[in-house]
Amino acid sequence: MKVLVTGGAGFIGSHLVDGLMESGYEVRVLDNLSAGSLDNVKHWLDNERFEFIKGDMVDLETVKKAIEGVDVVFHLAANPEVRISAQSPETLYESNVTITYNLLEAMRNSDVEYLVFTSSSTVYGDAEVIPTPESYGPLKPISVYGGAKLAAEAIISGYAHIFGFKALSFRLANIIGKRSNHGVIYDFINKLRKNPNELEILGDGTQRKSYLHVSDTVEGMLHIFEHFKKSGETYDVYNLGNDDWITVKEIAEIVSEEMGLSPKFRFTGGVDGGRGWKGDVKLMLLDIGKAKSTGWRPKMNSYEAVRRTVKELLEG
Repeated sequence: MKVLVTGGAGFIGSHLVDGLMESGYEVRVLDNLSAGSLDNVKHWLDNERFEFIKGDMVDLETVKKAIEGVDVVFHLAANPEVRISAQSPETLYESNVTITYNLLEAMRNSDVEYLVFTSSSTVYGDAEVIPTPESYGPLKPISVYGGAKLAAEAIISGYAHIFGFKALSFRLANIIGKRSNHGVIYDFINKLRKNPNELEILGDGTQRKSYLHVSDTVEGMLHIFEHFKKSGETYDVYNLGNDDWITVKEIAEIVSEEMGLSPKFRFTGGVDGGRGWKGDVKLMLLDIGKAKSTGWRPKMNSYEAVRRTVKELLEG
């Protein structure tokens, strides 16, 4: 099968490209390199099964050209930064909703059979059921990022049912690992490199969330995609996360330990009851029973994934 990975030079996207190439797929990447880096996929550039297109999905003609001859689209292109919800909602709308609409419009008159979309746990907002299953509702995102991801999910489902392709959405927990260039672990490492004696921690430190290593994420996506192809479903949704969760303070302790430091922790206190920022979901643990029913299991729990990621980022 020939696959297009949008955002394939980004953090998760480049690891997915690795998994697809290693599985023997023909892979084309479309990326404007605003969040990604060509360095993440440079080891495939000379491979005859790999093609890289630098282009922006805001331009519909670029998207139409990119999907020519493709059987499957893995749509990972997006602005990954939840925190800009308050400062730049238009950026999140364009980089999640507009480009998804353009992709669907391009697919409408194409031979693409499958669309796989990376959504987010943020679509659940402050869920009243934890662990949170895919059937939970009503969905009330508390950030523009979460709202944009939910809007993209909804329009994908509508297009799939009307225009005759099949689509799969993954609601991802916090995905971590090498090549990541944002998020709490990345931030803590950079802060401690600047000042080894003190670490500023956004919020009150009790925020507790589930973390999944990117290697487990890619394995889960590819495994569940194969399961989905056999299911006969037009559209389906799977949570991808871990069975456990970890606090921000515990992450700070692991980062400090791995860096051989004993900094003073300075908590900002946060907003809205100790959140790191407005729109930050304070407690997030996904129910991954549906994903596990397909035979997939994460190899690392949240603590192991955090420690491995710290080592990977420190190694550079």
